[in-house]
Amino acid sequence: MGFFLETLFGGLMAGMLYALIALGFVLIFKASGVFNFAQGAMVLFAALAMARFAEWWPRWLGFDSKLLANLLAFVTTMAVMVAVAWLIEKLVLGRLVNQDGITLLMATLGITYFLDGFGQTLFGSDIYKIDVGMPKDPLIVAEQTFEGGILLSQEDLIAALVAAALVALLALFFQKTSTGRALRAVADDHQAAQSIGIPLSRIWVIVWSVAGFVALVAGIIWGSKLGVQFSLSMVALKALPVVILGGLTSVPGAIVGGLLIGVGEKLSEVYLGPLLGGGIEIWFAYVLALLFLLVRPQGLFGEKIIDRV
Repeated sequence: MGFFLETLFGGLMAGMLYALIALGFVLIFKASGVFNFAQGAMVLFAALAMARFAEWWPRWLGFDSKLLANLLAFVTTMAVMVAVAWLIEKLVLGRLVNQDGITLLMATLGITYFLDGFGQTLFGSDIYKIDVGMPKDPLIVAEQTFEGGILLSQEDLIAALVAAALVALLALFFQKTSTGRALRAVADDHQAAQSIGIPLSRIWVIVWSVAGFVALVAGIIWGSKLGVQFSLSMVALKALPVVILGGLTSVPGAIVGGLLIGVGEKLSEVYLGPLLGGGIEIWFAYVLALLFLLVRPQGLFGEKIIDRV
């Protein structure tokens, strides 16, 4: 039982990190109706910027405080992500208002490859380290209840708590603020939103900036765990099955979908892996997403679209 709970908790913590990345997809889809393939590239770009600025600021200003270096790097990277959001709106999205969805989708693919290449041109393509002081030592709990206790990763636990807090704040932002309601109105109909005075360009800059902030937090967490490298953008793609399960328009769906994927892949790898030859954790999420597409394509919490003729 102790081993099962250990695996379950590990899956829940991984699931919260998947949900955090999936939230970036949901945010932009809710505001623009665009499936943003660039979210993974934004995670990589933000993580690269964070890692490199944390190295550069002490060198430029001549200090050796890790806390100050990380703080300056975070602020600088966030400013860079806002600038990226503004440029995306001015140079790409602002010129494609009311275009077909496939046109906007292809635009995000172009942004993906640009950010991947430009990020490595600016910041380098080596493997970099992000050290924000997250504890690496494991934590053993419930020793009195289960023999040997339950082994938890302190780093994963803190990361999951940070992700959960950010997801909750963004959910409140969408539901309780006038800006959040404006974002939903823009997603429903660009022209109608403009006709009632909602500034489309400002809304898109806001939502891409928020998605950039989410990408930065996700990049810091995953960069701290895995190191900052090109594979981070591949990790971010694990959020695709999450949004398919939860629904492209649902913030709660991103949470539930992330938890289902995280727990499912951990349990299947541990208990079915020895029987099927291992490697289940790699493809489990995508097979589950495929089944959902066949049975419930709008996801668990997505809105069912009915076309009337």
